Amino acid sequence: MTEKEMPIELENQPEQEIIEPVEQVIHPVEELIANKPLEEEVNKLTTELKELQDKYLRLLAEFDNYKHRRNREFAELIKTASKEIIEQLLPVLDDFERAFAAFKGNAEEVEGFRLIQHILLRQLAAKGLKPMESIGALFDPDLHEAIAKIPAPTDEQKGTVIDEVEKGYYLNDKIIRYAKVVVGE
Repeated sequence: MTEKEMPIELENQPEQEIIEPVEQVIHPVEELIANKPLEEEVNKLTTELKELQDKYLRLLAEFDNYKHRRNREFAELIKTASKEIIEQLLPVLDDFERAFAAFKGNAEEVEGFRLIQHILLRQLAAKGLKPMESIGALFDPDLHEAIAKIPAPTDEQKGTVIDEVEKGYYLNDKIIRYAKVVVGE
């Protein structure tokens, strides 16, 4: 410290009077350190540091897992956001099928309704809807709901789906409606 920087009250005091109060502050710290062996203190601090690092790494991994889980859930939510409305439209698709089976009118009118059905199916397919192909497939209780069993016309048709009463559907590879089928026995 230069003489210009030195406070006025310290300027006129002898150097020994300034140093002694500072040494009184430093000596208690040295006494504390001298009372404990340095190795013991270093070991304690090292152990504490390792514990804190472990906690930090665990917290970081937990947060990373949380972010991945949230991203997966959000992606799943986006994929199935339209599930409710699509489920409500499935009976409309069924009604189209029933109407075509029962309709005996003009071929042009039938073609017009088929066009409307095709447009609806295409729009729903764009949202992830896919019909389940059941007729001729082996009966699978994970995909089909058996509402009746009838004698199979041939031996090859035993245990297979003979008829489909209500079509099953997938929405983005998840079943949203099981197919109601007739099984051959």
